[in-house]
Amino acid sequence: MTTFRRNGDTEVSRCVARIAARMNERVTDISASIHRGLEEEIPELRADVHSVELLGSSVQGNLDTLLHALRHDIPAARIHLPPAAIEYTRRLAQHGVPLNALIRAYHLGQQRVTELVFAELQAADITPAERFLGGQAITTRLFQYLDKVTQQVVGIYEAEREQWLETRNSVRELRVRELLTGTRIVDIDGTTDQIHYPLQWHHLALIVWYPDTSTRGDELAALRRFVRKSAEAAGTAAAPLFIADDQMSGWAWLPYRSAQPGAVARVRGFAAAQADAPSIAIGTMAPGVPGFRRSHRSARDARAVALARGNSEPRIIAAADPGLSVAALLGDRIAEVWEWVGEVLGDLAADSDNDERLRETLRVFLGTGSSYKAAAAELDLHSNSVKYRVARAVSRRGRPIAEDRLDVELALLLCHWYGPPIPHPATA
Repeated sequence: MTTFRRNGDTEVSRCVARIAARMNERVTDISASIHRGLEEEIPELRADVHSVELLGSSVQGNLDTLLHALRHDIPAARIHLPPAAIEYTRRLAQHGVPLNALIRAYHLGQQRVTELVFAELQAADITPAERFLGGQAITTRLFQYLDKVTQQVVGIYEAEREQWLETRNSVRELRVRELLTGTRIVDIDGTTDQIHYPLQWHHLALIVWYPDTSTRGDELAALRRFVRKSAEAAGTAAAPLFIADDQMSGWAWLPYRSAQPGAVARVRGFAAAQADAPSIAIGTMAPGVPGFRRSHRSARDARAVALARGNSEPRIIAAADPGLSVAALLGDRIAEVWEWVGEVLGDLAADSDNDERLRETLRVFLGTGSSYKAAAAELDLHSNSVKYRVARAVSRRGRPIAEDRLDVELALLLCHWYGPPIPHPATA
């Protein structure tokens, strides 16, 4: 009897390992599917765009750890939360996302993995007994893993939330956040004294962040230095205001006694010249307390567009960039936007270097009043090259642009900011 039980346990372990190995072959697709499901089911996880970047890494890290444990029969007691999941938990704590939303994400993730496990068991060439025992063993281990990691998540979240609240608990930051919410009457002189910033002047808001999710420990200090030097380069009339948003990003305002049309270009030029500059979103200049809020809001919209592109390289983006404000208005419906762009542009919406060149040429051509000469000057090309590319772009689209030119221009603009909707063949 003992020998039979031992042999049976060995077969079950082999079955579990085979199922985990098969799922591991599709780990990227499974992670992406779980990621999308969590964003759809739990709105709180979409509250901060920057945190969404880490959600995908957290999901894949947890899935990798789980499948590794199943394949090698590693007990739950020896499993630790992966680094990306730890950082994501800390980031949500810093932004005040409710802990129950994070715990719910783990439960929904486990539910999806369980469904996939049973689909694999159903498709596997094994006996009904092996299918039953394998399913029973994997379900037990999934529960043990969930129980273990959620305990770790709660501990990390609570510790980080307490520490972050202590760090943020300054009069200056509280007053700034009150200003932005606009929920109370502002004593301009009193608040100016408290935050040491001239609220009655003109303001140019910045949002600065490091796109790389790996932490070095001195990000906030580096961001403060960057903002201070940006203010010097942009010729502000007083010291800038900076507050932390989280460990990797901050909000800033540059003060001016009067409107300065060249301030955005000076900030952009300074940032572009710095080899180690963070990503930066630049708002629009506006006066007084309403302008303080409006400039920050426009910088926040610009940043959302930058992050939606999914590029991990540092970016410089300004709310005044042509077409960005329109793109920002549609950012909350990006899936629908991409579907519409694909319908309007056809094959021209494909993710390839050639189609990107054709789209950009057609966008500039239409934006310059359909002038080959003006487009050639802006693109630094010969007019015959522009003419050829425009013809190729129309051919790739599959129909003329005369009847729906406005739709085409908007679709090209959205591709310019958000990227193409049709995946590259190699990644489709």
